[in-house]
Amino acid sequence: MADVRLKLDQVSKQFQDRGGSGQVLAVDNVTLEINSGEFVTLLGPSGCGKTTTLRMIAGFENPTQGRIILDGQDITNVAPNKRDMALVFQNYALFPHMTIYDNVAYGLQTQRIPKNKVRERVRDSLAMMGLSGMEGRRPNQLSGGQQQRVALARALVTEPAILLFDEPLSNLDAKLRVQMRSEIHSLQRRLNITSVYVTHDQTEAMALSDQIIIMNQGRVEQRGKPKEIYRFPKSRFVADFIGRANFVETTVEMIGDDQCQFQLFGMTVTSVSHAEPCQSGAAVVMIRPEALALRRDESLPQGRVEQAMYLGSEVEYIVSLRGKSLVAVDNNPGSEIFEEGQQVGIAFVREALHLLPAEN
Repeated sequence: MADVRLKLDQVSKQFQDRGGSGQVLAVDNVTLEINSGEFVTLLGPSGCGKTTTLRMIAGFENPTQGRIILDGQDITNVAPNKRDMALVFQNYALFPHMTIYDNVAYGLQTQRIPKNKVRERVRDSLAMMGLSGMEGRRPNQLSGGQQQRVALARALVTEPAILLFDEPLSNLDAKLRVQMRSEIHSLQRRLNITSVYVTHDQTEAMALSDQIIIMNQGRVEQRGKPKEIYRFPKSRFVADFIGRANFVETTVEMIGDDQCQFQLFGMTVTSVSHAEPCQSGAAVVMIRPEALALRRDESLPQGRVEQAMYLGSEVEYIVSLRGKSLVAVDNNPGSEIFEEGQQVGIAFVREALHLLPAEN
């Protein structure tokens, strides 16, 4: 049985709107459990409630209703500095007038830990982050990536039960983000520390997480492993937010026990994965761009290349097929690259098709 470290029990948060005329429901009855050693990412668009949820976990916001439980203890009304958690901020939040040593040692010093123990733990934390020898520098003497490592060292040196991340990589350039993402992933796996990470970046969430929680309008839309979320989204919102997708309306016919059949561009398709138990009626077929392949094959449904964009590691096409524009991605650009205006056959990876319920 999994060891539940953190639990949110029917947590909601309301704010007064800026006009003062009513309440805004930022987080709506969220219940979730996070196991010991798990890396969980709250993912969603701006305003979905993910940051408010993180701030309630940290103690910077009080829930309007519900409970927050850490290791079986209700900490809903416990002060942030008493929660055995550490938060890595988006803007690093380093003290500019302090040395790197003093920044990292600050949390330990407030706990009145003996100086020799502070020195030992700060040294070990800086060494773990590759910052040995930089103890006497100040934050403005470091690069953005080094400052982020200092922020991580400061969070880890207190040995918290939960490590919280509030979009920590959003201020870094693209190449450095990938590097820091890899370092956070390796560090979390090595330390096995329970982590809650907030981001709107789908790639970050996919690369780092054991579990992804997709939030929308204050509610949990879906929770699952990255592959599960990507391959088997439960709604069009999730499918459209995590990665890219083509959506094609169709009508489903039942042909047996949970077996379904539908038409896709003149082809009959039988029994693909589906978000809900299969039933007759209107539905939507989700097709990921990489599940489409362009071929010189007149036996396939024929489309026309509207755009062809060579991106180095892949070629991205927009093709028209029976009045529908579809995005297709070829991850093998060493093969033939089709030209704009060219007629092509379009093949579908049947196993990658996914049926979603029609939405109003």
